[in-house]
Amino acid sequence: MVIPRRLSVLWAALALFCPAAPAQDHAQHAPKPDMGRLWQEMSQKPQPAASAAFDAKGRLWLAHVRDGRVQLRFSDDEGKTYSPDIAVNEQPEPISADGENRPKIAFGPQGSLLVSWTRPLGKPFTGEIRFARSDDGRHFDAPITVHRDRAEITHRFESLTADADGRVLLAWIDKRDGEAARAAKQPYRGAAIYSAVSDDGGRSFKPESKIADHSCECCRVAVARDADGAPLLLWRHVFEPNERDHALARLGPDGRPEAVLRATFDRWRIDACPHHGPALAVDGQGVRHAVWFNQKDGEGHIYYGRLRSQGDALAVEGQRTVGGPQAAHADIAAAGRHLAIAWKEFDGERTRLHALVSSDGGLTFAPRDLAATDGASDQPRVIAKADALYAFWRTANEGFRLYPLP
Repeated sequence: MVIPRRLSVLWAALALFCPAAPAQDHAQHAPKPDMGRLWQEMSQKPQPAASAAFDAKGRLWLAHVRDGRVQLRFSDDEGKTYSPDIAVNEQPEPISADGENRPKIAFGPQGSLLVSWTRPLGKPFTGEIRFARSDDGRHFDAPITVHRDRAEITHRFESLTADADGRVLLAWIDKRDGEAARAAKQPYRGAAIYSAVSDDGGRSFKPESKIADHSCECCRVAVARDADGAPLLLWRHVFEPNERDHALARLGPDGRPEAVLRATFDRWRIDACPHHGPALAVDGQGVRHAVWFNQKDGEGHIYYGRLRSQGDALAVEGQRTVGGPQAAHADIAAAGRHLAIAWKEFDGERTRLHALVSSDGGLTFAPRDLAATDGASDQPRVIAKADALYAFWRTANEGFRLYPLP
């Protein structure tokens, strides 16, 4: 198994914070670190992750975390200047803001602004899903916890989407079923995916429902809208016996899955979560495009492919590698037939932001070298504004930057 050294170190560190159950069993006789202390340090440490999205009027909104609050700012000139920060939650609280688990932004009808985040709790790897809404983008309702289950367990790595009818959907990684299985001394792979739906623009949420058992524990959940507007979820899944590929679910209006299908077929076996989730986009022709990280044929790579239906199953069309052996954390978005992928990659000296751009629905791509930094950096995002696509990247040295992807 050939793994770049930088990624090997990363996976080893992340396995400490997101261990698979079998790894814990094998390590039970080894000296145990103080996980409570490590968890508290990680939860309280300032983190650089941010989200960005354009609203229906073309205003750019950013969400980041400062002083225990989700902070929003907006720009009407594509990131050249920004408004002062607007605090979403009046009372400060712990907020996850790493690349895989960061605050999210979505927009409801009549210009309402919707924000979600994960609040870490006291025990290691625990959290709850938080949500707040605003009708004007300046004054937010008090945040709520969206799930009825209040056990101090994993409810983390949420994704957020909303439609023009005011339906809001949140999906997240949840460990209630794994905890119940362990209490009954029964085996259980990974975690589960749960969702909650609001029919009133986020003012209230219905009781949550389970999408699928056996998700990976610490990889982000990708969300997109299918050709008819139905929500799609893509996540890293633990297939039997321990293959960490990906699964796709199409959800009905009630947030329950119409089907859960295997979406990738790289058959990567690893006894820990790689903390490297997928991304998903649907183009103007209704084609589903995905990027993901997996190990295949002994090497770890980012991959791109089109997820095509074949009867009651999915097949990957046009699978190809993206970037080099150090490429990491790709994102993807579509606008009509225009498609863009962005990722970051360490070249031995600097971290560089790269992109691939397609004007023919992913059949061919043209490369773009966008930026580089000497310091720490967030995962890049690709966002759409009408028919245009942009890469968004936050770095410690350069701050928030937006890059057109013509």
